[in-house]
Amino acid sequence: MNIDYHTHHARCGHAVGTLEEYVKRGIEIGLDQLGLSDHMPLLHVDPATYYPEMAMPMAELAGYVEECFELQAKYRGQIDIRVGLEGDYIEGWEEQIETIVTSYPWDYVIGSVHFLGEWDITDFRQTAGWEGRDRLQVYEQYYDAVQKAAATGLYDYIGHIDVIKRFGYKPDEDVTALERAALDCVKRHDLAIELNVSGLRTPCAEMFPSRHMLAYAREIGLPLTLGSDAHQPERLGQYLDEGRQLLRELGFAELATFRERRREMIRF
Repeated sequence: MNIDYHTHHARCGHAVGTLEEYVKRGIEIGLDQLGLSDHMPLLHVDPATYYPEMAMPMAELAGYVEECFELQAKYRGQIDIRVGLEGDYIEGWEEQIETIVTSYPWDYVIGSVHFLGEWDITDFRQTAGWEGRDRLQVYEQYYDAVQKAAATGLYDYIGHIDVIKRFGYKPDEDVTALERAALDCVKRHDLAIELNVSGLRTPCAEMFPSRHMLAYAREIGLPLTLGSDAHQPERLGQYLDEGRQLLRELGFAELATFRERRREMIRF
């Protein structure tokens, strides 16, 4: 089974390509299942004054969902399209997130932490935010947010769970306990995580999560799915072969898939 559950398209502002271009590319590279999962609209910052091209405008959300389902019907029999959303977790905004999550018939919702307050730790334009900060405290704040996201009941799996390392900023201290506590929390709340291979094309040059976190996830029996986090159609499926090979080396034999917010494990 060849799947890719994490993709973005032009509506979010920082990706290119139409949804249909992703679908056609998915067929071309032989995907069995394609997850469409663009960014949830910004809630806690004003899109008009914040950094541009961060997420799908709220006015586009309904059209995004409608187009996803139209493509699902149009290409049925050629590729199995699952309709999803990458739903940022923002502490204090749980009710507003829940409104979006419950207003549409998603197949799955990814719970990702990008923001610590108004600082997007995944945005290359905001790396100056690390200056003068205690890196360990940032990691503690980040993994605390991951645990809170898992506890909300709003999400089906946690996206790029150690994306905090994206730009190579790491504490001198060992953060294994923080990482394992986050994975334990995800397990406790019966969610999955993803192996997001896009880290290989970022400064950290490592998948999300790292090999040692994946090994611990395997040890505790944490379900896992796969995503390329493609922001261009030609990057759909990029590095997934390497990701599957790593999972096999670590003893994984199944992947999580999602339909109508229900998880199904498949062999790969």
